[in-house]
Amino acid sequence: MKKLFTSMTALLLSMPLMAQETSIDTSNWFDDPSMLTQTDGASIYAGVCAGCHMPSGQGAKGAGEYPALANNPNLMTAAYPISLVIHGHKAMPALGGLLEDEQVASVVNFIRTNFGNNYTDNQASAEQIASMR
Repeated sequence: MKKLFTSMTALLLSMPLMAQETSIDTSNWFDDPSMLTQTDGASIYAGVCAGCHMPSGQGAKGAGEYPALANNPNLMTAAYPISLVIHGHKAMPALGGLLEDEQVASVVNFIRTNFGNNYTDNQASAEQIASMR
């Protein structure tokens, strides 16, 4: 729980900076603070993932190591990023309790088809997410 609180605090502190860098409407992101309300992959990435993995997916090193998503062959198979988003791993917080199946699929498909990645086959689906929870 402490890890989730720390992650959410970092997210909230970085939101004004990210909101200035993008044209994504952030006005209703936290209507229900127990769930994230973004629905498209780009908005979810900008609001949740970019704080650690950086806006262009280049990753970062500092207080922790945040792997680059750009040109990442580990994203070739959808199951790997799905598992990380749902269950977390090391510094990556588990977001399965904050994101609905459709949201997980949307952000996974976004990172698999952006940042120099072109993994358009075997797109993640809500049904696949549900089966992996």
